[in-house]
Amino acid sequence: MWSTFFVTDEEGHPVGPVVAGAAAAPGAAQGATGLASLMSGRSTFGGKKRRRVTSAGNTMSEAQEGKIKLAFFVAIVGVVLTVLGVGTEFWVELSPPKSFYNNQTCLTAHYGLWKGCTKTLWVADIDPERESCGPAELPGESNCTYFKFFTTGENAVMFQKTTQKNLNIAAAMLALFSLFLMVMGAICITMSLSKEILFFLKPASVCFILSGVLVLLSLVVFHQSVLTFLASDHTVPLHHELSWSVSCIGCAGAVLIVGGILFVLLALPYSPWQRCLSQKDTS
Repeated sequence: MWSTFFVTDEEGHPVGPVVAGAAAAPGAAQGATGLASLMSGRSTFGGKKRRRVTSAGNTMSEAQEGKIKLAFFVAIVGVVLTVLGVGTEFWVELSPPKSFYNNQTCLTAHYGLWKGCTKTLWVADIDPERESCGPAELPGESNCTYFKFFTTGENAVMFQKTTQKNLNIAAAMLALFSLFLMVMGAICITMSLSKEILFFLKPASVCFILSGVLVLLSLVVFHQSVLTFLASDHTVPLHHELSWSVSCIGCAGAVLIVGGILFVLLALPYSPWQRCLSQKDTS
């Protein structure tokens, strides 16, 4: 007597009837293979993602993918801070004494890589304990102009002091090249996640570490340009202080370097922490 029973997949869906004791049909081998793949969770019913195998024979596990995404998020934070700092003009604030003009108003200025702004403030709005005019966040009439370093090659003049265009251009070029390296690193990480190939982590780590170094180097060059600007003339005494855009750039450089180091660790064929722990246990 023939007995019939149904084979179901992992979710309980019936796959097909199987007759016990029946002779193997011409397509029985293919059917057995399909049933084996269903039972092993390789089918689409199981909902599991098939992992690609790299040329070196390594697979990217879900844990590795999660770590890569976390490190990528750290790098993205650095990219956002860099864009915020490079695109704003609050790198340095220049403030003469508030009583220098002997008027009810005083003039302050702030500038970045691309443009500078002057702002007229009311002396009554300034903190009485503050000797210089400012800060630039106070309400007042503002006038901003883009620098002509990149067009006509002219230096900017503020408070009878002249900027050093070579240093300003160098700082801007370093910042732009760092942004280019960030884009290249992001492309490498995207390809690594989409193709599931760990090799792309190595060039991505190099791109992010170099971009962080260039961002910090751009900050150093810009600070040197500010010192050269202040030393160009001493007619108007100025108080200068680095503003919040510089804070964004400094944090961005540190975060990018940390993100690049994380990618270096993830690209290693072994976990350095597990190796250190195993050596301690052995000792």
